[in-house]
Amino acid sequence: MKQLHKSSPTHAPAAAHAPASKASKPPGTRHGPRSWIGYLLREQRLLFVLLGALIASSFFLLRPYLFSLSPSSHLPERARPLFSFATSRSSASGVPAGFRPPPRRVVVTGGAGFVGSHLVDRLLEQGDSVIVVDNFFTGRKENVAHHLRNPRFELLRHDVVEPILLEVDRIYHLACPASPVHYNTSEVYGDPLEHPQKETYWGHVNPIGVRSCYDEGKRTAETLTMDYHRGGGVEVRIARIFNTYGPRMCLDDGRVVSNFVAQALRRQPMTVYGDGKQTRSFQYVSDLVAGLMALMEGDHIGPFNLGNPGEFSMLELAQVVKETIDPMASIEFKPNTADDPHMRKPDITKAKQLLRWEPKVSLREGLPLMVKDFRQRILDE
Repeated sequence: MKQLHKSSPTHAPAAAHAPASKASKPPGTRHGPRSWIGYLLREQRLLFVLLGALIASSFFLLRPYLFSLSPSSHLPERARPLFSFATSRSSASGVPAGFRPPPRRVVVTGGAGFVGSHLVDRLLEQGDSVIVVDNFFTGRKENVAHHLRNPRFELLRHDVVEPILLEVDRIYHLACPASPVHYNTSEVYGDPLEHPQKETYWGHVNPIGVRSCYDEGKRTAETLTMDYHRGGGVEVRIARIFNTYGPRMCLDDGRVVSNFVAQALRRQPMTVYGDGKQTRSFQYVSDLVAGLMALMEGDHIGPFNLGNPGEFSMLELAQVVKETIDPMASIEFKPNTADDPHMRKPDITKAKQLLRWEPKVSLREGLPLMVKDFRQRILDE
């Protein structure tokens, strides 16, 4: 019975409560880093979960600032640096290169059009969320179809003459049919007597001519914009856009560059109105988009001339188109239209100084990119 009593399990708990680590620990072992890490992992789980969540949240919040913009694939190599929004802003406002503003919610009216769709590309590239409002009078869904699966892109079919309520940070108002058959904001200068035209020039417009609704419509738009600014405190920007060309232009919109390119590709005579000595300036669409964005994010209302001061007569333009498409292309002369401006060339000194912007793509660099787009679309007709 005594032996049974000594081996009885009733005395086992006393031994079990002894510090097992001390009894089993080999001599000479010390507490190492692993024991502390194990302790922290056992006892501070919540702290580490919160710390991990904080690090992850910080990464996603700062991500737009840390990654540079990817250039558009269809731009000439020399033009690509201008597309860096961070670069153009840094020189104007002292913001370090590589820094970008936080993503915004932006509306682009006319965003399915020629200029608007290229602007949408750039805004999405820099991380903004974009709402396109377009009635497709001259815009084309194909111009923005590549964004339809993007969660930061929305497309609304709507005419801006009707009210619409949207909560946004920026509005680019480009909803205006963009061609002579339809607009161009440099028309505020009419048939100018000053050459090149500065923003301080008030223009030379026939208020009752056949082009008066075209010219005066642009002047009225600027008047109303400034009235809203002065009377309602609305923050506004005004750009005067000069002749712009590039991919996604309408094939038959009546503008001289698209006319010449489409006619040459279709092996039709290029139509020159008058003697062909009237001059225009032509900027590639990527340059215009960069100017619009610099204006929007700057501190100056404007107006600002956004155009390429390189000046070409209509005959010179026709020659460049022939060199690019078909040296055998012919020219057909027709009577000129009434009140057609004899000269049009922007003075962009103000934009250079205040926006740190100027165009980079020459006509001979940009025109082949437009021709490539037009050739494909004409083949698909």
